[in-house]
Amino acid sequence: MRKIVIAGGNGFIGRFFASRFRSEGAQIIVISRSQGNVQWTDPKGIRLALENSSVLLNLAGRSVDCRYHARNKREILESRTETTRLLGQTLLKCQNPPLLWINSSTATIYRDARDRPMTEDSGEIGSGFSVGVAKSWEETFFSFALPMTRQIALRMAIVLGPGGGVMTPYQNLVRFGLGGPQGEGRQMFSWIHLEDLYRCILFLESRLDMAGVYNASSPNPVPNHVLMKTLRDVLGMPIGFPAPKWLLEMGALLIKTETELVLKSRWVIPKKLQEAGFVFQYPDIAGALNQIIHQNASE
Repeated sequence: MRKIVIAGGNGFIGRFFASRFRSEGAQIIVISRSQGNVQWTDPKGIRLALENSSVLLNLAGRSVDCRYHARNKREILESRTETTRLLGQTLLKCQNPPLLWINSSTATIYRDARDRPMTEDSGEIGSGFSVGVAKSWEETFFSFALPMTRQIALRMAIVLGPGGGVMTPYQNLVRFGLGGPQGEGRQMFSWIHLEDLYRCILFLESRLDMAGVYNASSPNPVPNHVLMKTLRDVLGMPIGFPAPKWLLEMGALLIKTETELVLKSRWVIPKKLQEAGFVFQYPDIAGALNQIIHQNASE
């Protein structure tokens, strides 16, 4: 039986992956702080889980939906780098390590892009706290030389899917009449449907020639004002008041988050995946949002 280990598997993405892999007959082992099959405080259990596994997916990391004060910054960084380091050190001790290790990364590693798209080859790395976290995360990941294990850092765009993630707050904004452009509305929104993210994993597993850094994002990012209008159309809301930057900053203080999550222009293209032949099931935002919202409505 194919064995898949999902580290940090109790989140929105991890739960979906576990369900999909199980439906295909795979054995799933989840490493987490509390509710997994193996806990992060059990190094022997982690090594036994990794032995003879096919794929290790590391999704571990504290949510960035918070204020960036000193303690949260430390936790955001360490929850990524230290879990990655622990997994790498454990893989070095395995007799039969997984054939593939896919480690989460983030499309936020690129600069605020309003002039051209960022690809793996030509993208420019940005600056600031979030970029620094992403760089340290990838540096930790690639610091391990693992001759028996392919390593892929997956720079994920914002993941859209039913039952969690950003969809719930976005839908609530629209339903409360606040579904207009956010900030100037011209910042690019790079995204990927949860189903396509799962299909990316399967594709990368099947292609033994693929390793390194890959952007996991739809080939068709959209400006924020297009995202919000499409969401209003799908939800049947003709009116949506805009949210200027000052209002977003005030709201961010109240709900204890950062405006960067909305205002940064992420313009990311999955050049290497497309060149390798990967075909997206949900390449366009309208089709993706229709599927997600209608699935929720039918459940």
